[in-house]
Amino acid sequence: GERTRPGSPLRRPAAKLFGFTLVEVLAALLFMAILIPVTLEAVRIASRAGQVSARKAVAHRIAERVMNELLVTDAFRQGGASGQIEERRQSYEWTMRSEPWTEDNLNVVTVTVAYEVQGREFDVTLATLFDPNVQLSVHTQTQTPTQ
Repeated sequence: GERTRPGSPLRRPAAKLFGFTLVEVLAALLFMAILIPVTLEAVRIASRAGQVSARKAVAHRIAERVMNELLVTDAFRQGGASGQIEERRQSYEWTMRSEPWTEDNLNVVTVTVAYEVQGREFDVTLATLFDPNVQLSVHTQTQTPTQ
């Protein structure tokens, strides 16, 4: 081979460059501009799903409690009722409807509990059948302690 003198402009060792090109930086910024909003939306949706699930469980428990109270106190015979219950700093609106069922001589009692999560309205509905010709009676028994 051909020899060159040290310091000759013909052969210099290639300088090693470190860093990113402008195109690589712009591509990374574009990728982040797309990825960040999509990720934030996914986190928001997951958060809403968790809140809906937790509040749905509370609303279901409230609906069962209201249904039981209405059945035990015979208040379901009124045909309709409504109210509001506060639990865990959240408001739950409930409504009750009692109407004839399409079969037999029964009535259907429906309790709906509505709640809000992140500005959207959700509800839980429970229903049961009862015979309006049967009188419900609740017996309470108290015992006095024996000495």
